[in-house]
Amino acid sequence: MENIIVAKFGGSSLADTSQFKKVKDIIQSDNRRKLIIPSAPGKRNTKDHKITDLFFMCHQLASHGLNIDEVYSIIQERYINICRDLKLKLNIEESLNNIKDKIRDGASRDYCGSRGEYINGIILSHYLGFEFLDAVELIYFKDDGGLDEKATNINIKEKLKDRANAIIPGFYGVKSNGEINLFSRGGSDITASIIASGINANLYENWTDVSGFLMADPSIVDNSNTI
Repeated sequence: MENIIVAKFGGSSLADTSQFKKVKDIIQSDNRRKLIIPSAPGKRNTKDHKITDLFFMCHQLASHGLNIDEVYSIIQERYINICRDLKLKLNIEESLNNIKDKIRDGASRDYCGSRGEYINGIILSHYLGFEFLDAVELIYFKDDGGLDEKATNINIKEKLKDRANAIIPGFYGVKSNGEINLFSRGGSDITASIIASGINANLYENWTDVSGFLMADPSIVDNSNTI
């Protein structure tokens, strides 16, 4: 596909409302950025939690018959605040409540781990006015958990050829039996690279909260040098 950029935004790039606004500015600065792959919200500071870690924690609690309300309320508050601050007319509470019910009912670890990207994708699609396309419609896994490259590439070519733009959550796909399957951590990068390759994109961009590769963690070392 000509004049297409696939852009992936990491968790720190979508950690809060101010970061969402930066992402919108970046995407709108080049109309070739048509396919956007978001991660789940990351840490806002060193004492904060990654949303994916909280979802995994909810799964662990539920699998032992323990109450998930306290942990899940942190997840809900984060997403609700983002939607409120962005002034979105989006009933994100309904989606969050449905996910909570499924976790309580014994949803798999992979399902739980995928929901951070899923919800963030919905929010970002509404914020940008882009179509939301769930990764389960594109990324297929074999029963052994390996990527089904043939089926995935067919899906990508068929379902993205006529789309002007789309938000596609990273990190997960689906097996033939309908079960959610995760890539390893950092899997949103894999999702984006697979999609960029599948459509022969001009460019694949991987955006983070800092420019370039730094020699040390900027949250620990001030003014870390760029490699």
